[in-house]
Amino acid sequence: MEMLDALNCFDALSHPGRLSVFRLLVRMAPQAARPTEIAATLALKQNTLSHHLAALEAAGLIVARRDGRSILYRPDLAALARLVGYVGLDLGRGRADLVEAFATGEGVATPGHAANVLFICSGNSARSLFAEALLRDLGQGQFIAHSAGTRPNTAPNPHALQVLTRNGHDVSGLWSKHIDVFRSPDAPRMDFVFTVCDAAAGEECPPWPGQPVTGHWGLPDPVKATGTEAEKALSFQETYAALRSRIAAFAKLPLNTLSRLSLQRAVDSLGIATATTEKER
Repeated sequence: MEMLDALNCFDALSHPGRLSVFRLLVRMAPQAARPTEIAATLALKQNTLSHHLAALEAAGLIVARRDGRSILYRPDLAALARLVGYVGLDLGRGRADLVEAFATGEGVATPGHAANVLFICSGNSARSLFAEALLRDLGQGQFIAHSAGTRPNTAPNPHALQVLTRNGHDVSGLWSKHIDVFRSPDAPRMDFVFTVCDAAAGEECPPWPGQPVTGHWGLPDPVKATGTEAEKALSFQETYAALRSRIAAFAKLPLNTLSRLSLQRAVDSLGIATATTEKER
């Protein structure tokens, strides 16, 4: 990356609003997002968001594409990689004490070690609990599943528990908990961290220790579903089915033979493929 290109990127990211937008898009990658979704997650006015998006696109940090009447935005991860490389290799001259933090191993799991997986949503009352129960029961001993919320409720949603029970899952050990439970010194080190709602992806959270493989599998919140009781129940069942599709495929990944890069690509592909399938239903 040339200095002028880097300066344009730094200038675009120097505004807290633009930085928040770019940060959210990176966390949702490789999925693209509509401006209405971004504005709702970050509580931004549409005209303010439009200015932020235009500046980020002009700097080459994001890419826009039309989908029918909508315009979708996603980060240009290659451009971000060039910017990171410029900081570490050009400005930092490749110093080991600077680039060591970005070094990654060949895999996240070793024989005999079950991978710790954390699912995060805003309330930890439905979606992340679905994911925890599903991976626990479909993971065949490869995983230790956890869930947490950025603003958890006091208890799991009754509709969520009904869906899990009806599908044969044990719900006795499920409870709503704050994400800080997994940030204590004695908390297990995560190998994978997934956000299952856009609000959680947009939260200001410090990096996880150990550089876990991350993924965004955002789904609408069934707790916010409106209509009759039957319609609300259907929303919970559809959310459960969408997560079951993703997690069943994730549980089949050969963790011990894939590199971190391959695992990241697999996680991203699962999110895109299943999200596309869900829209076609």
